[in-house]
Amino acid sequence: MVVLGAVVEHAELQAAALEERGHEVRLVMGNDPPGQFTRALHPRVGRHGDPPSNVIPVGRSVIVPANGSLPNIVLSPRSFFRIRRVLERERFDVLHLHEPMTPAICIAVLALAKEPIVATHHASGELGWMRLGMPAWGFLMDRVDQRIAVSQRARDSADRWLGGPWEVVPNGVLIPPDADPGGREHTVVFAGRHEPRKGLQVLLRAWPELRRRTGARLVVAGADPLAVRLLLTRLGVADEGIDVVGFLSQDALTELLCSTKALLAPSLGGESFGMVLTRAFACAAPVVASDIEGYREVVTRETALSVPPDDDAALVAAVEALLADEPRRAAMGAAARQRAERHYAWPDIARRLEAIYERVAGAPRSPVREAAAA
Repeated sequence: MVVLGAVVEHAELQAAALEERGHEVRLVMGNDPPGQFTRALHPRVGRHGDPPSNVIPVGRSVIVPANGSLPNIVLSPRSFFRIRRVLERERFDVLHLHEPMTPAICIAVLALAKEPIVATHHASGELGWMRLGMPAWGFLMDRVDQRIAVSQRARDSADRWLGGPWEVVPNGVLIPPDADPGGREHTVVFAGRHEPRKGLQVLLRAWPELRRRTGARLVVAGADPLAVRLLLTRLGVADEGIDVVGFLSQDALTELLCSTKALLAPSLGGESFGMVLTRAFACAAPVVASDIEGYREVVTRETALSVPPDDDAALVAAVEALLADEPRRAAMGAAARQRAERHYAWPDIARRLEAIYERVAGAPRSPVREAAAA
């Protein structure tokens, strides 16, 4: 089972976009074999079955709290030796690391690789784990040939620890061939994992009043259904008008976002970009989102309504106003799709990455790289 998250999704879509341009791509990542242990570690989360043919699994993943999130990372010491064998066998032209300071995969690659390395930083905020990582293996970051950040917020967060130079390349997004902003079902969608910083608790607190005023249904996607039920119980909120659908495939999520009137993103902070926002934009769905730093680079007045974080009343008022004015809502959906096509389409992102790869592959080796190759 591949445990999915925003960074894994980004890497898989990046691989697909590069393959469309004729490149041969391999994804070196964690993969949890089916069984009781995997079900205990990752209940109802991830993509079950065999990994895609371009995935090279190197170890089981575990949940490690970091930066207000619950990412799944590979920590097994065996992964070091597996990665060494992969590098010797595959002889890559370029290696692209996502969150390069994360053990064990990225750290092993930094320590072992002789090839040019590109690294993308996704996280934002204080990045507290760097206090531990920098003294232990921060010196390995000198082996990175090009540093990328997915947003100015992510760049500023990592720059405090690592310095530049940087290139900002945003997250790409899948854009379906057709998405009509009109004729939508009377629903709103929350899409994301159940983590406190995603703000699902804020939305559920506001839901009874929002439901009373609008008559809409809420679809909760991506979060563990059991965790959502427990949260509803803890908040004392009935599940009337709420559909909890759990993890969805890419196609199913696209279908959902193409049918809903709006995406709700009541996050509390810690976001560097907001991939879920651009995903809704691509499906011609406007957004009601918290006014937080990570989202400000993505939203515009034409595509979204911003509300103060952790403000139930403001969230209710904004959603009510959006759903009450269908011509305005549809116009915002059309503007959102245009923004996604112009700024976040994967073909353009892949071209930018390709230019970076060509540059680092053709550049003279640095002294650090020479020493690694010796």
